[in-house]
Amino acid sequence: MDELLFLWINSGAQRLAFLNPFMVFLSKYAVLFFMIGAVVYWFTRARADRRMISEALVSALLGFTASWILGQLVYRDRPFVTLDAIQLVSHEANASFPSNHALGAFVIAMTIWQFRRRAGWVWLLLASGIALGRVWTGVHYPGDVLAGALIGILISVLVHRLFTRISLASSLLELGIYWYERMETKIWPRAGYRNR
Repeated sequence: MDELLFLWINSGAQRLAFLNPFMVFLSKYAVLFFMIGAVVYWFTRARADRRMISEALVSALLGFTASWILGQLVYRDRPFVTLDAIQLVSHEANASFPSNHALGAFVIAMTIWQFRRRAGWVWLLLASGIALGRVWTGVHYPGDVLAGALIGILISVLVHRLFTRISLASSLLELGIYWYERMETKIWPRAGYRNR
């Protein structure tokens, strides 16, 4: 079923070829928006934004560790290796499961959603576009991106609960941000501290 769904989505590259440049962009480059967004949120210098990005980084670290472990346990060829796929993005013929692009996008998007609902929906929509793009361009099966998305969402929720419900974890996070800001103000002084 995963193969049939892949072939149907991937065939869109032939049926709706005018969408291919957009899908290639989503598949290859849209993940950069998450990196840029993380930097922008961090340098708003608002405490809530810094907590959000700190949680996203912890979640991403745990997510990619889980992905690496899964990749060692379950090896799956890329669809362009085993199927007659339309491949729009060049890629090494390495493990396909789970999708790190989907995982990284969803782990950040879900973290943002837990802090900022409106903005979070936009980031989740972009993450979904990245997941679709990875299948459309022939480098992942739908199951790969679904697994990456679910891992990202689950870990993001668990990390957020850890930092909001366990006082020690919250205190350590605040302490880390505090010491970072002490060093930062020596390089980049500020008149007042935004706290929201």
